[in-house]
Amino acid sequence: MTVTAGTPIELVAGVYATLNARCADGRKRFGRPLTLTEKILLNHLYDPTEPIERGGTYNDFRPDRVAMQDATAQMALLQFMTAGLPTTLVPSTVHCDHLISAKVGAKIDLGVAIDTNREVYDFLRTVSAKYGIGFWGPNSGIIHQVVLENYAFPGGMMIGTDSHTPNAGGMGMVAIGVGGADAVDVMTGFPFNVKFPKVIGVKLTGALSGWSSPKDVILEVARVLTVEGGTGAIVEYYGSGADTISATGKATICNMGAEIGATCSVFGYDHNMAQYLKATGREAIADAADKVADDLRPDDGAQYDQVIEIDLDALKPLINGPHSPDRANRVGAAVGAEARANDWPLEISATLIGSCTNSSYEDITRAASIARQAAARGLKVKTPLLVSPGSEQTRATIERDGLIADLEAIGATVLANACGPCIGQWDRPASAIDKANTIVNSFNRNFPKRNDGSANTLSFVTSPDTVVALALAGTLDFDPTTDTITAPDGSAVLLQAPVGEVLPAKGYDPGQNTFTAPPADGSGVQVVVSPTSDRLQLLAPFAAWDGNDYLGLPVLMKAKGKCTTDHISAAGKWLTYRGHLENISGNLFLGAVNAYTKADGSEYAVGVGKDALGGADDTYPNLAKKYSEAVVRWVAIGDRNYGEGSSREHAAMEPRFRGGVVIITRSFARIHETNLKKQGLVPLTFADPATYDLVGEDDRINVLGLPPVPGKHVRCQIVKPDGTTVDFEGVHTFSPEQIEWFKAGSALNVVRKKVADGNA
Repeated sequence: MTVTAGTPIELVAGVYATLNARCADGRKRFGRPLTLTEKILLNHLYDPTEPIERGGTYNDFRPDRVAMQDATAQMALLQFMTAGLPTTLVPSTVHCDHLISAKVGAKIDLGVAIDTNREVYDFLRTVSAKYGIGFWGPNSGIIHQVVLENYAFPGGMMIGTDSHTPNAGGMGMVAIGVGGADAVDVMTGFPFNVKFPKVIGVKLTGALSGWSSPKDVILEVARVLTVEGGTGAIVEYYGSGADTISATGKATICNMGAEIGATCSVFGYDHNMAQYLKATGREAIADAADKVADDLRPDDGAQYDQVIEIDLDALKPLINGPHSPDRANRVGAAVGAEARANDWPLEISATLIGSCTNSSYEDITRAASIARQAAARGLKVKTPLLVSPGSEQTRATIERDGLIADLEAIGATVLANACGPCIGQWDRPASAIDKANTIVNSFNRNFPKRNDGSANTLSFVTSPDTVVALALAGTLDFDPTTDTITAPDGSAVLLQAPVGEVLPAKGYDPGQNTFTAPPADGSGVQVVVSPTSDRLQLLAPFAAWDGNDYLGLPVLMKAKGKCTTDHISAAGKWLTYRGHLENISGNLFLGAVNAYTKADGSEYAVGVGKDALGGADDTYPNLAKKYSEAVVRWVAIGDRNYGEGSSREHAAMEPRFRGGVVIITRSFARIHETNLKKQGLVPLTFADPATYDLVGEDDRINVLGLPPVPGKHVRCQIVKPDGTTVDFEGVHTFSPEQIEWFKAGSALNVVRKKVADGNA
């Protein structure tokens, strides 16, 4: 298999060759017109004859591609190394974008990252070479932008080990964020198994104008659906308004669809996608897509499980936050009023544009158009403005076209082509975060501690255009559509609406070549993992289920409120240990808020709980280690949408590594629930959500009648300290295949056995 920096036309042609027939069969099978989602999924079914029910059946699919970012790739590839195959069986790439910390500026930060992470980069480079994986080195850009520029194509299907993989939906692709174990399945030639999603339709009419941007579309969808509303569904955008949005604007909308829990989001193929393909050197793919264009869009009369309608003509700029990406307000007086009501600082401590969500050429030209207006009147930003280019290609192009100079003229600092502050890789001085402070950014996720590791930082999400305007004003309640800024000469400046260029008139400048293709034969490549390394650790298989019910499980942790993957396995400085399961388990549940209070009525510190074995109160990771060393299995209790956020499988591997066997919640986020099952844990939801309140700090939990049986609830008991019991039912979503994962100890153990038996 030849790996190149781009999707070969032969692969695309193969996908399109079966598309029409699969769509025709689907219309006959369902007796109705098809959504675009259904067309793409039907065309990628492993077995086209297997039963299908939207929101009901688990189905096997053949994705066209796997993409991994450097933080998650470490564990994914450590798992792949144990599978026993000489090479990956599906085109795959690794992208070094997560381990570069933002502190000074692009050049210095990149140099520090290369020195600091040399061991990890060398591992990823050599393991990629050995197993036939394309390698995008540090400073290539953020995985999702590099994928959009090189690999995404209309009607394709891919998985990626990052929750914002759906960015490629802007190119008409079903692109799903997964944990590393799912990636290993696909790379070893096994199917990707997922519940056939429901389809939420978002009908767009009108056209964006003025200060409104594609970012406002997804901020509005997040307001309507909330962080849970898309769970178990693919969001499909259609209507006349959809065709007015650029391909990169569509990608912004699909990218942040991860924040509503959606499996992914997708737009139908149109002229904007064709133009973007041609601008990025993929004319042959555009020509091929044109020939099957009808099947790359939803059929007339396609039926959706839910429909949301948005009039783009009426859409006004929004700003969402803090703490949750669905907490929406209108820019200006509305968010100002809420800030005053909640004692949030109106003074902005920092502003940031870029990230995988909003760093396209169009985004930067719109931001730069505002910067030029400001510079012409002598205005400078009143708060730090940091810019993260999405890719080396974008950086080189905006530098060539003078856009970086425009932003620097008003005081902006350009960072490396990496995630940086979006994922906690932001080294801020203590003086900036030792008290409540407000930041405004064009990122996608704004949970506490997400950007700089400080719970004092209140993060608001909006469009790049609005970010620049607020940086110039310095205050959260500024409305760029009506308010003015005082220039140095005393005059009042009303900023005019931003003007962007969808594609560069001079074409894209590719910049520095940072891609390394693997050799034709990687069998001689040596992959070295030092046994004394604190960054990388070879994996040992998890033990198979012993055939017994789980009895007397102590409650290690009961979370109150949000318990995202950031709460379960924090990023930031902990990214250092993403390839070392034992070391990274030192952060397990450190961000979880204990739902219990102490005997004296006081609250526990965040990440601290009671020792069920009789010792002193301690941090959750220390307690988990203690239980594991004592061979005491345990359960964790979660609230609603447990595991919301990132795709990071470390949030599932760490509990498993430390002896966790069951997680019971009011509800799960999709990716995390799957990750738990992949690692051999039993994720359950309370049949009656009120049962959550009945689980006491000193109780034990019995989980009976294992293994789970498809279609039947799991019988459970709360055992009180006096021996009395409270029976309850745990709801599960195990398919027959997934039950085999549980019995084997993990999905990877199943793969290992099949490879060993010659069934790969």
